Amino acid sequence: MDYSDGFVSKEHNSESADPLSVSPLQISITPKSPKSSSSPRSLKNHDKHSHSPKYGLPKKGGYGGKGTWEGLLETSDEGNNLDPNDPNYDSFEECEGTKTRKAAEEFAEYKKKATVIVEEYFATDDVVSTANELREIGLPRYNFYFVKKLVSMAMDRHDKEKEMAAVLLSALYADVIDPSQVHRGFAKLVESADDLVVDIPDAIDVLALFVARAVVDDILPPAFLTKQSDSLPEQSKAVQVLKRAEKGYLAEPLHAEIIERRWGGSRNKTVEDVKLRINNLLVEYVVVSGDVKEACRCIKDLNVPFFHHEIVKRALVMAMERWRAEDRLLHLLKAAAEEGLINSSQMSKGFGRMIDSVEDLSLDIPNAQTILRGLISKAASEGWLSASSLKSLPFERAKQSVVEASVAKDFKLKAQFIIKEYFFSGDIEEVSGCLEAENSPPSSPELNAIFVKRLIMLAMDRKNREKEMASILLSSLCFPADHVVNGFVMLIESAEDTALDIPVVVEDLAMFLARAVVDEVLAPQHLEEIGNQNQLISRPDTDSIGSKVLQMAKSLLKARLSGERILRCWGGGGSGSTARAVEEVKDKIGKLLEEYESGGDVREACRCIKELGMPFFHHEVVKKAVVRVIEKRNEGVWRLLRECFGSGLITMYQMTKGFSRVGEGLDDLALDVPDAKKQFKCYVERAKIAGWLDTSFSMDLITITTKPEHFTTTAENNGSSCL
Repeated sequence: MDYSDGFVSKEHNSESADPLSVSPLQISITPKSPKSSSSPRSLKNHDKHSHSPKYGLPKKGGYGGKGTWEGLLETSDEGNNLDPNDPNYDSFEECEGTKTRKAAEEFAEYKKKATVIVEEYFATDDVVSTANELREIGLPRYNFYFVKKLVSMAMDRHDKEKEMAAVLLSALYADVIDPSQVHRGFAKLVESADDLVVDIPDAIDVLALFVARAVVDDILPPAFLTKQSDSLPEQSKAVQVLKRAEKGYLAEPLHAEIIERRWGGSRNKTVEDVKLRINNLLVEYVVVSGDVKEACRCIKDLNVPFFHHEIVKRALVMAMERWRAEDRLLHLLKAAAEEGLINSSQMSKGFGRMIDSVEDLSLDIPNAQTILRGLISKAASEGWLSASSLKSLPFERAKQSVVEASVAKDFKLKAQFIIKEYFFSGDIEEVSGCLEAENSPPSSPELNAIFVKRLIMLAMDRKNREKEMASILLSSLCFPADHVVNGFVMLIESAEDTALDIPVVVEDLAMFLARAVVDEVLAPQHLEEIGNQNQLISRPDTDSIGSKVLQMAKSLLKARLSGERILRCWGGGGSGSTARAVEEVKDKIGKLLEEYESGGDVREACRCIKELGMPFFHHEVVKKAVVRVIEKRNEGVWRLLRECFGSGLITMYQMTKGFSRVGEGLDDLALDVPDAKKQFKCYVERAKIAGWLDTSFSMDLITITTKPEHFTTTAENNGSSCL
């Protein structure tokens, strides 16, 4: 070794030539140094530094030796631990940091396991094993990542893996992966479209097809497309994906079949295929064989243990429809439970689904709730069902009469057709005519409630145009308030199921409810009545969707300028004949009556009413006219009604609706006109005598002491009894 030039090697001298280079090994020797190059001891000391077997490693509990960076560059957690003796020590800060690190480590571990599970599934095509492995991880709150990882990995593979991914998602939906996690997973996928395009050139088309397939397989609601688009930048790839899914795939004729077969799906089991096989299995068991062992073998051959709740549900429906097959079907479920073929979780889920849908089933099977209650009791007493794990059956309204099953079933189908036709044409008059023809007896509470429920259900799954049209139609038809109340109660009771298809059901339903109040279809006190009629809402200790709907509706109505905001919530009108807002028509009717009162001609007033072009809304004319007669005792307005009825401009049906609406608002009217109830009773009798109202018309809620002998034909002629 050459120790010349201050005992620094040539190699080190060359490195130190750079003025920006600093070396910890460079040694500066001055003339005054006692350790010169001629000193053997000096040589020994420098040799000790250069050839130490420790090479500058840290001492125990300390940092490195001279010329090392160890302690200064330490970044491990051990060097950053908080000292409890530090005056600034905060135990909460340390606890929160620990929780955050633990959550991050937990999520990172889940990511690794999810990736392995997806890889294994693509290799084995074993849905059952994949479901069990995902369940064993025990972190359902991260399942959205599994959805994202599964689809993103399948996108970069062949059609076989894409179809496998779609089938797996459909199989795991609800049973293993919560619907909200599926929704969130697809939302994350769509948001990452810009990144996916970098690695997968056709990512937009492939991801759009996955979204469309999810909608067809009923694991994503159609509303996902529009709701997600509203929250994304307009020019982003994510919006292109959603538009491609909606217009390129879901808008095509026979789109469901095309989408399901796009990746060769015919070789795999789809949800509909499994449902069909389950139905055929049960029919064969009930009608033909009755062999429990054979039926259990067929259930096992389906190889869908995560979907056994569908078997339970369909068996119960069949038992309720075919009472003679009840014992046989219950025996099959009992045998499957005792054998362990259908586990307790799937059994409870099947019964739970029946409880959720029993309200709709009651339309086809009038005593459905009673039958289901008996089935639950029998299963629980035999020990193969845990009744305590089930929620209670919906509250049965005492006042609701029973409609024959065949009539209700036919009306549901016709109502759906009428509503869809209305969304296409916007013809309210046609809807009114169809309902008058179909709804027999007239104003049947049950059928009207069914129509209200169907109307809003179909509108909630569509765009703002249809929602606005539904609100206008509901106001124009002017069903009795209690019929509309029953319709909303039915909607709220089924909201839990609706939320699976329409995630924003709370917001939409609350807006429909608030809009009904603003349009005077319902009064504010009807909100309390809806709450009282619904058993789930009336419990203060529950946080049900129904209670959220009512709470939000009340908040909307209390807000500043609530009326105007609610009227414009969906764009303030549809198109065509529905574009005229209800408030605008009401304003025109009010001005028409004011002009007539100030000296207008009866024929001119009738012509103006006719030019409104809304014969289905003439009950509003009747209502406003009767109120003016009561408030101002103006016989001229009564003559206008007589002329309208005599010329056929206002029908008895519209007269009845108008008088009914006045009667419902008498309490408020009595605040301004103390004898309003007495006057109204008088005018009702006059209308009956004139033939405007049927003799059976009555207002049971009004108690008036006016004597019957006051109402004579003379009163019709000169109006002295009422004015």
